[in-house]
Amino acid sequence: MTTAVDRFRTAVNTRDLGALEDLFTEDIRFYSPVKFTPFEGRPMVLGLFGVLLRTFEDFRYVGEFAGAAQTSADGTDAPAAVLLFRATVNGREIHGIDLVHLGEDGRIKEFTVMVRPQSAVHTLSEAVLAGLVADGLVPAP
Repeated sequence: MTTAVDRFRTAVNTRDLGALEDLFTEDIRFYSPVKFTPFEGRPMVLGLFGVLLRTFEDFRYVGEFAGAAQTSADGTDAPAAVLLFRATVNGREIHGIDLVHLGEDGRIKEFTVMVRPQSAVHTLSEAVLAGLVADGLVPAP
């Protein structure tokens, strides 16, 4: 059986932003390594993914673990997957994980990204902010 996580990986691998829309709940929360509060709602998270798909170079998933974990929003246990990835941003190699929580309807309701090293976090932050500003999703600092 194909899950939302499987379809998500396929959409990211093929850079198919349109395929992501149906995979997210309306109230999805995206926890970024560079922002204290989450990005909230399907339109904002889809916009963010548009920026991320343009920003990451040589993005690839290199592993996956499935199970359950508490969500950040309400602390309930939910089906979850940890996706390990590698990518490059502006010449810096990034290692990271995506923690994906699924809602009762099987769609992605919470998404947390963690990356290393710190210098890559800074580079990613600058590149994503520039993309969000360029796309009109956030005001210029």
